[in-house]
Amino acid sequence: MANTKSAKKAIRQIERRTAVNRSRRTAMRSHIRQVEEAIASGDQSAAEAALKSAQPLIARGAQKGLVHKNTAARKVSRLTTRVKAMSTAS
Repeated sequence: MANTKSAKKAIRQIERRTAVNRSRRTAMRSHIRQVEEAIASGDQSAAEAALKSAQPLIARGAQKGLVHKNTAARKVSRLTTRVKAMSTAS
C-alpha cells in the first residue's frame, strides 16, 4: 500500500488511465471484430464500411500507446487485404 502523498496520487492517476485505456482497447477490438464478422458473412459493403470506421480507432490506439505502431499498421493492412480479396472472389 502506498504511504506517501505522491504515491497515493500516482495510484489515482494510474486507475484513471487504466480505465481510459481499457475503454479504448475494447472499442478498437470491437471494431476489428465487426470487420471480421462482415468478412465472414460475405457482405463486402458492410466490410468496407466497418473497415472505414475501424481504421481511425486502430491508428488512434497506436498513437495513444495501446498497441505498437507496426502492430496497428499490420492489423489495418491485413484487414484491408481481406476486404479487397472479397471483390475478386465474387
